[in-house]
Amino acid sequence: VVVHGFEHATKSKSEAWKHHKTVLKQFLTGFTSETSMSLALYTVLHKPLRDHIDQYILLLTKMNEVLKEGSEKDVVTSAIKEYVKLESFIRQVLDEACFTKSLWESLGCKFTDMLCVPERRLLEDSKNLHISASTNRSDRILLFDDVLVLIQGNSFQSFDLKLVWVDENCSEKSAPGLYGLRIITPEETFFLSAKDLQIKAVWQWKLNQAVRQALNGKRDFPLWGQTGEGSEPPSCRFFTYVFRLEGKFKSASYEGEWHGGKPHGKGTLKWRDGRNHVGDFKEGLEHGFGICLVPRRSQDRYDCYKCHWYEGKMRGYGICEYGNDMVYKGYFKENVRQGFGILENLSAENPFKYTGQWENDKKNGYGVWEDKDRGERYIGTWLNDHKHGQGIVVTQSGVCYQRTFHADKMVGSGILLLEDDSVYEGNFTEDLTFVGKGKLSFANGFVLEGTFTNKLGQGLQTHGILNTSNEQLDDRITKAQLGLEEFPVEKRWKGIYDQFLEFIHSGCKEETEESFTGFHIQTSKELRKSQEYLFCQRGAEDVSWKIEDILEELVQHQGLESLQSYLEKALKSSLHPLGKLLKALTIAFQATYSGIGANRHLLTMAQEEVKYYAKKIWEFYQGLLHLALEQKGQLPAKCVDGETSDQKACSVVLPLILPCFYPELFMLYMLYHEREDDLYCQGIVDLSLFPDIKLLEFLDVQKHLWPLKDLTLTTNQRRSLIKDKCFLSATECLQKLITTVDPREKLVILQKTYEEIESTVSRVVEKDYKLPMDDLLPLLMYVVSRANCDFLPPPPPPHNAEIHLIRDLMDPTNQGGLYDFLLTALESCYEHIQR
Repeated sequence: VVVHGFEHATKSKSEAWKHHKTVLKQFLTGFTSETSMSLALYTVLHKPLRDHIDQYILLLTKMNEVLKEGSEKDVVTSAIKEYVKLESFIRQVLDEACFTKSLWESLGCKFTDMLCVPERRLLEDSKNLHISASTNRSDRILLFDDVLVLIQGNSFQSFDLKLVWVDENCSEKSAPGLYGLRIITPEETFFLSAKDLQIKAVWQWKLNQAVRQALNGKRDFPLWGQTGEGSEPPSCRFFTYVFRLEGKFKSASYEGEWHGGKPHGKGTLKWRDGRNHVGDFKEGLEHGFGICLVPRRSQDRYDCYKCHWYEGKMRGYGICEYGNDMVYKGYFKENVRQGFGILENLSAENPFKYTGQWENDKKNGYGVWEDKDRGERYIGTWLNDHKHGQGIVVTQSGVCYQRTFHADKMVGSGILLLEDDSVYEGNFTEDLTFVGKGKLSFANGFVLEGTFTNKLGQGLQTHGILNTSNEQLDDRITKAQLGLEEFPVEKRWKGIYDQFLEFIHSGCKEETEESFTGFHIQTSKELRKSQEYLFCQRGAEDVSWKIEDILEELVQHQGLESLQSYLEKALKSSLHPLGKLLKALTIAFQATYSGIGANRHLLTMAQEEVKYYAKKIWEFYQGLLHLALEQKGQLPAKCVDGETSDQKACSVVLPLILPCFYPELFMLYMLYHEREDDLYCQGIVDLSLFPDIKLLEFLDVQKHLWPLKDLTLTTNQRRSLIKDKCFLSATECLQKLITTVDPREKLVILQKTYEEIESTVSRVVEKDYKLPMDDLLPLLMYVVSRANCDFLPPPPPPHNAEIHLIRDLMDPTNQGGLYDFLLTALESCYEHIQR
């Protein structure tokens, strides 16, 4: 390096040399002005050092001759070897410098100016060791210590050795009779062919050594390494490169891990227009989890995609935070929103939320739209971003209607359900004004049929017939249930199930599981952490949620009890596939039925949906189990007790998932049974005014069943004896109904209440006593009224709503048994109390 630098300086006839000639003369004997400057510099800079090394070798050799065998002699011997290596290293380095110098002299000025770097050294030249390249028949190939150069005519290509991979196994690609080497670089692959196997071997060895040394950043010592040091360069590397050729990455700079000439592993891509992508790459394409920033042209903001990628395209779960304050959480396919997803506008103007199906980046299929400004929710079908087909609109005021939509506009007639329980069937405008022919059924049973008009300033006018025969409206109208025929339960939320099916069909591969991760994560920051979690070494406590462990564990928990506890744990975990599925279903359910959607006319829709969720979760559990057994080469066991899949879903899964949907579901039951509950509350208030004895008398409880010591006592004495004690254990037991959401547990509490009543009666009559329905009903009414007295006003559950929820969601296998009998008794109690 120094010599070349000095030579460069002599060429420029620098004043410095003239100035320092006198100093140089002191070093040089026999120096005259005719002596060439380079020779003079060689004499100053190289000769003293080489002479010095020669003197040491001479001295050590003499010393070695006189030393006796032993440790000292060994030390001297190894020192001689090192000095000999150093001597040959200097000689080789000088030879290299000479070769390189003569190359620069032989190449044209154009090449020299562009290729000549002071520290660059020539390691091999195809003129000396003949080899040819497949790219446009290069005239000459030069291997330097940092680049490989192919010269053709007046142009050349250079490849940084740090990003050069040499593959020798490509003989089939080279021409017959030639021995080929495949050279892989980030954007080009070409072949070097030699006629002689030995020439190929030398080039291959020199290329590999040069690449390895370039990656290490230092030369071997001695020049071509110790024997056996010729290890191949690593195939995985970390490097920065700017793509030049046309294509997806043109002008982008990539910094990250490489393998076989392609980005592979973790890396960062940056384009000149401000786009960048950070994440996982596989064989040159984005693959795995990645974060992509795309600048918005109009304003100084970015769209940020945090998503899973598959072979260069977004696919699987992702969170996209758009620069216009919208956020999308859901599934992508081929770079567009596809499948189930939630789009929310967080800005103050026009806030909305859409939860539902997407196709080709547009709202398509079943979905729920909440307009927070207007206080409205639309539940129904979509086509190309428009409300299209059947739809239900629920408003904050409690009014709701069902209509057919065409490109966001209402068409045809519909059903409008008003707050006061009157029902209008016919045509109406967007601001809910009746127009044209219609039928209005009032809550009191009157029916008005005719033509409606709405003139400005004159209000609503009608021409028709009012039927006042006052036939009480049947429940079908007053408590009309919407959406059941229009949205069959199996057609709702298909996008969530499809994703899970794909996961099972792929054999539950870890990468599909990872892209099916999702709705349990609330923020994009958490999403990134969860990805890191998926790829890092997990601790021992998390082991059971790796997919192979999940499948292993499924096989071990097939007995009913262990299956229930396993499913309970799985459904609560955000890392178990079934837990992830439940989380997505919970979000969909809340989007439909919470807040504005809490409307009594949607109760049956919601109740159907929860039962269907249980069925699907059971199906997917079966799918996972089937896969686990298949992998072990076993066959799934036949269902011994003959229960159908639906019964299993009801008895095993439904009680486990009910807590997730209970708040919204119970609210719908309360709204649906509001009238009866008001009557019931009034009944409880009336009964609470009775003292215990009067109440027992009023309810016609047989006197010999009263828990009193002696019936001959006066009323006052008797009252003091039983105050707060009469059937107290049964009362306290029944109050526990409020503490659980599981219909099974509620029925168990009801049974215990019954047992407490029976045991109290048995104590009174001093023998085992089985209560017939005639005796049970008044006693149960007494216990129910006293259980609610403690909470006045208003009484807590059990209300009508509570009892209907137990009836609708209990295990169908309980029908006709003891539980069914007790529930029927409780239902009779409520009817009596309401009256």
